[in-house]
Amino acid sequence: MEYLPNILFAIVLIAGIGFFAKNVKKLIRNINLGHEVNVSDNKSQRWKNMAMIALGQSKMVRRPVAGFLHVIVYIGFVIINIEVLEIIIDGLFGTHRIFSSIGSLYGFLIGSFEILALLVFIAVIVFWIRRNVLKLARFWKSEMTSWPKNDANYILYFEMVLMTLFLVMNATDVHFQTMNSGNIISQFFAPIFSNLPETTLHIIERTAWWIHIIGILVFLNYLYYSKHLHILLAFPNTYYGKLTPNGQFNNLEAVTKEVKMMMDPNVDPFAAPVEGSENDIPAKFGASDVLDLNWVQLLNAYTCTECGRCTSECPANQTGKKLSPRKIMMDTRDRLEEVGKNMDANKGEFKDDGKQLLDSYITREELWACTSCNACVEACPVSIDPLSIILEMRRYLVMEQSAAPVELNNMMTNIENNGAPWPYNQMDRLNWKNE
Repeated sequence: MEYLPNILFAIVLIAGIGFFAKNVKKLIRNINLGHEVNVSDNKSQRWKNMAMIALGQSKMVRRPVAGFLHVIVYIGFVIINIEVLEIIIDGLFGTHRIFSSIGSLYGFLIGSFEILALLVFIAVIVFWIRRNVLKLARFWKSEMTSWPKNDANYILYFEMVLMTLFLVMNATDVHFQTMNSGNIISQFFAPIFSNLPETTLHIIERTAWWIHIIGILVFLNYLYYSKHLHILLAFPNTYYGKLTPNGQFNNLEAVTKEVKMMMDPNVDPFAAPVEGSENDIPAKFGASDVLDLNWVQLLNAYTCTECGRCTSECPANQTGKKLSPRKIMMDTRDRLEEVGKNMDANKGEFKDDGKQLLDSYITREELWACTSCNACVEACPVSIDPLSIILEMRRYLVMEQSAAPVELNNMMTNIENNGAPWPYNQMDRLNWKNE
């Protein structure tokens, strides 16, 4: 019976980490459904981007209020959970505050943790007020249905409960309070429990301790189903983020090769390309479903924080059009999850379900509303590129279905015939200035 708590703790810990590992495996499987893309270039710049954007939160603070609060929550939550290491050791080996043996440094660390816990609690309350009382417009767009709104609040409640449990745990720990070191915040909560017997204090402390560690494990496993998956994915996403200038679009390799062949006088224009050769034409131009995208774009979809900065900066959305870059990413993730569940139900093989990302999730009206201005790409705090997905789907519509809007088809015909977007031949070039 002496070792029963340790055994129970080990079971809880293994179960929590096991479920998390299972979700991570599924996540990696889904992301790898995307096409391969070469992102091995300029590693020094990629490491710098990850350090500055993911770790340094450089793009978050462009909006000072939200950015400052987010930095507090981010730093506080990460640093405070360093204490989880002590909890795990104590839980497995039956010790109590094993790191207290390091003396005054321990008091300094726990004191810092307590200050951060209080700051996190205050910041989370402000976030809750901004979202639910002030109702900032970007949190109430049409794509923010019941689940996205509830998910954001669930995370805020999680954080408030975990910070409270941490302080209660310290305030009711008689041994810790008698140290008179590190109880910077919890000492003000301790008088609430001062009239309780030591046995009761111990029960409260142990209860808070158990709920705290179980809550962290629950939170860890909840991440997969939540927009807060970006806590983990922001680092690889910023590393593999786009390095080329925002205005530079990619060319299809197959089209580039075809143009080069047309310009090569030694190539037989009527010869059919050999299957599997470098001149072979791909099965599909552009993307109509998530399986047509590359794995970095799918990583982007899972990394989306649903913060709405992209949509609030989008000029198309600001003028009342249907396009919301945030919805593009949410739809891509939802469709990818649907494809993953389809594969789970069919022994790892995807069976056509009669749906696709185009039309079933994202409408053509949304795609053609985009101005390609890259405002959404610039605004994203974790280097997500919604425009790349929009362009791939447009490419599919134009090159596979010839389904561009009439105005665009007219423009392309004019460029082909006249060398300009306007319906005048080159002999009437002076008329162009009037357009």
